[in-house]
Amino acid sequence: MGSVEDEIRAIYEEADAAVRAAGPRCDASGRCCRFREYGHTLFISQLEADVLLRDAPPYAKPVTDAGCPFQVEGLCTAREDRPLGCRVYFCDESYQETGQRISEHGLRQLKQLAERRELAWRYAPLHLFLNEAERPSHIPPAKTRIALPLLG
Repeated sequence: MGSVEDEIRAIYEEADAAVRAAGPRCDASGRCCRFREYGHTLFISQLEADVLLRDAPPYAKPVTDAGCPFQVEGLCTAREDRPLGCRVYFCDESYQETGQRISEHGLRQLKQLAERRELAWRYAPLHLFLNEAERPSHIPPAKTRIALPLLG
């Protein structure tokens, strides 16, 4: 059995492959990250929050439910570590049912992972996890971090 993070990333890879196979259209509108404006909420699990927050780019607190603080100038600055909901959500109307199935499958896998590893299951809006970021993580810190000078 690999690490918790390895298992989470395997779930993400499976979801990414299912989304690619479904081929939803992306209009690059940024609606996916502007939650309040478009009437949706991004819920994530504690497991996903731990992966996201371990290497998350800086963001201003408090975070509200209005949108994702990692969307900067229309681009995701946390793309590699983004949670399942971000990976699966597309505005394409013809994809909604498929996206829902992919999302539900991934969430079942995440919950089963938490149960197998005897980790508490918590599922809440993104902004709550971001505002509580000082909490301990189930995911250990990255072993190697290299500080690079800012250029510019």
